[in-house]
Amino acid sequence: MPRDAAPAQGQPAPDLTASPWTDLDEAGNGLTVDNFLTTMLSQLVTALRSTVTKPYAEQFGLTVPEWRILALLAHARELPFSELVTQSTSDKALVSRTLRLLEDRGLVRLTSAGNTPRKKLICAITEAGSALHDQVMPLARKGQAEVIRMLSPEEREAVYLGLRKLLRAQA
Repeated sequence: MPRDAAPAQGQPAPDLTASPWTDLDEAGNGLTVDNFLTTMLSQLVTALRSTVTKPYAEQFGLTVPEWRILALLAHARELPFSELVTQSTSDKALVSRTLRLLEDRGLVRLTSAGNTPRKKLICAITEAGSALHDQVMPLARKGQAEVIRMLSPEEREAVYLGLRKLLRAQA
């Protein structure tokens, strides 16, 4: 969608010139829930998941959670379950269900480490999982680039640096 595309039917056109964040005081006076950072990021993530990630994941028979787990394991090769949960920003139950589905398809391998009652589950990508990841990744990059390129180079740098700064501050 181009930067100057019309808003969805029934939605007011966004004001791309004014920002309620510009002169923000410590109390957040003037902020409304629709311009909270958390609200805007949540809405953006939901929209991008539907319009960017879901189509290319589904093209390869994957759900969005399956693609997320597969991509994380392709990058790390192997992760303890607890670390995979943290990196995926999903809840344990969703990660567990997703891993079982991927394991059933031969895309990941799950092994127990240790013989204690609280043994660790180690999650690793298989050759088939890596091959599938390598097929999906060009489409994933293209979809992400299309969205990022809606911003000017200056906006891209500002958004990227701002998000990195916020992520570091929350770590």
